[in-house]
Amino acid sequence: MNICSLSPIKGRPREFDLDEALSAALRVFWRNGYEAASMTELTAAMGITKPSLYAAFGNKEALFHKALDLYEREKLAYMTSALEAPTARGVAERLLRGALAIQTSNCDPKGCLGVISVAACGIEAESIKAEVVKRRASSEAAIIRRFERAIAEGDVPDGLTAPGLVRYLIALMQGLALQSGSGATCSELEQLVDTSLVVWPTK
Repeated sequence: MNICSLSPIKGRPREFDLDEALSAALRVFWRNGYEAASMTELTAAMGITKPSLYAAFGNKEALFHKALDLYEREKLAYMTSALEAPTARGVAERLLRGALAIQTSNCDPKGCLGVISVAACGIEAESIKAEVVKRRASSEAAIIRRFERAIAEGDVPDGLTAPGLVRYLIALMQGLALQSGSGATCSELEQLVDTSLVVWPTK
């Protein structure tokens, strides 16, 4: 537990758990996107004052970066194990099942934090969009390398490319998040994943 003691404008020093506060901020960003997450809503959810937020996390953009780190560390951990699957289809299944688990969880907001934030970013938040896009590109590059290996091993039908497979897979995962955010049921999301795996190209 990470406890932070900061002095508010008046009164006794305020103590709060940094990890819990960051988790609360993550839920706000995840639910609303970067721009729509107001400082008032963030501080209320985190249980801290604005001066305490600035002292502990920096400004709103710095807080979002820390929340994005937490999101990747906790919510996207399945992506690392997915790359260790023995086949390309196994990689796709682990990624899709992992994404499905997030979207069907009762503990978290629906949708994908990266998709929500990028879709909502205006000109004033271009740096946020650029950061999300950079992180997504890094993840996609890792999957491309894994699928290139699968192609070299003869695990993928002829004529397909690693970048093409990754774009297809990412489209499925983003579609899963968007449909979840639009109110699709767990059963409907499971049908999407099951159908996607049936039609996944294999030799």
